Amino acid sequence: MNNSMIVFILGQIIRLEGLLMIIPCLTSLIYQEHEIFAFLIVIISCLVIGTLMTLRKPANQTIYLKEGCVATAFSWILLSIFGCMPFVISGEIPSFTNALFETISGFTTTGASILSDVESMSHGMMLWRCFTHWIGGMGVLVFLLAIIPMNSASGSNMNLMKAESPGPQVDKLVPKVQSTAKILYGIYLALTVLELLFLLAGRMPLFEALLTSFGTAGTGGFGFRNDSFGSFSPYIQWVVTVFMILFGVNFNVYFLLLLRRFRRAASSEEVRAYFAIILAAVAVITVNIRSLYGTFGEALRHAAFQVGSIITTTGFSSCDFDLWPTLAKEVLVLLMFVGACAGSTGGGIKVSRFLLMGKTLGKELKQALHPQVVAPVRMDGKLVNHETIRTTNVFLAAYIFIFAASFMLVSLDGFDMVTNFTSVAATLNNIGPGLNQVGPMMNFGAYSNFAKLVLIFDMLAGRLEIFPMLVLFMPDTWRRF
Repeated sequence: MNNSMIVFILGQIIRLEGLLMIIPCLTSLIYQEHEIFAFLIVIISCLVIGTLMTLRKPANQTIYLKEGCVATAFSWILLSIFGCMPFVISGEIPSFTNALFETISGFTTTGASILSDVESMSHGMMLWRCFTHWIGGMGVLVFLLAIIPMNSASGSNMNLMKAESPGPQVDKLVPKVQSTAKILYGIYLALTVLELLFLLAGRMPLFEALLTSFGTAGTGGFGFRNDSFGSFSPYIQWVVTVFMILFGVNFNVYFLLLLRRFRRAASSEEVRAYFAIILAAVAVITVNIRSLYGTFGEALRHAAFQVGSIITTTGFSSCDFDLWPTLAKEVLVLLMFVGACAGSTGGGIKVSRFLLMGKTLGKELKQALHPQVVAPVRMDGKLVNHETIRTTNVFLAAYIFIFAASFMLVSLDGFDMVTNFTSVAATLNNIGPGLNQVGPMMNFGAYSNFAKLVLIFDMLAGRLEIFPMLVLFMPDTWRRF
């Protein structure tokens, strides 16, 4: 284990967080809020601690996948611990467990909240709360790779990206990993700014437009109004719907579009399946909820908004969908598990994994009927190797185990089955709202501290694709060979 390199990376992350926290600190200064002192304390602490941890650059900068997983898991944990301190110090969320839950929910782009009155928050704290979505959306280590040159020996940079990036596999867009990271963040920033402009065109105040863009880009879902997006105009709701769906697309497709490789971009099986699922879900829900709204257009708008919000795991709401008919709610629950595309900012199991599982099932059925037939699994015309299929199956097995264990543990609080089931689904898939007691107009504040810690683990495991968090609990990780 290259401990010195892990410490160096953690120091860079802590120092980076201190620099990023200057933005909400300046917001508090502009609005003349006393919360500025809470930010200043944490900023200084981050910069001092981060600098001390990075004074000596390790001679051996090689990072294998094990170190990549450990560094990634600890980065997100430390990022959240330091990130929650402004809430605690300022007294806006005095409970450390609640503040940690809220912050991890932000960084993991989950959007599950313990707050019952978000509108009472100060501007600086509100900006920091939503800004955590944008920071965590593409990944803080990817951002670190984009701005800080690091040794690429033995695929070190790629091992960091693999440990953090959402999806079954990570490919380099260009030969250098740092250039790939820059391209990803360039696309991410461009889409964020584009949405901001569209929101401003709809006469949304600049501050609220920034919060919305941060939440949509990171597919996070922290609302800054108690009714989320219920009180906004149809234009704003449609803009948010479109961009939620766009941020759920694999960013490799956007890179191909920039290179004008339109045919190759359009041939992506995952993206086509992603849009097909969205269209089918919107159609079913629109028909099912038509009687609840005055016009077909209104029903379509709410159906599209919620489908886009749930499948991309953003978690915004334009209405209380907990009041919808059973069929509509069941469709949304299924979408919680499907999730967005690999290589996007969305969570969930990912569309690509479901495609791989479906193709693998088809292969096994063919071979059961015709044992002599060779039926290779292909994705986008390329042969899928056995290792990819194996890791997909292992991921699903680990996912089911964690889901079942979490479901049983949070059930100790005595809430009903739907509440417990959807609370785990909402956190492990990084969605935000569930149903019943954790519905779109409710929050997670009623859960005990123990249950919140379980859900905190679920949020981190879901965002980091499970394995980096499980690696921390493996004895072999810490054993010297």
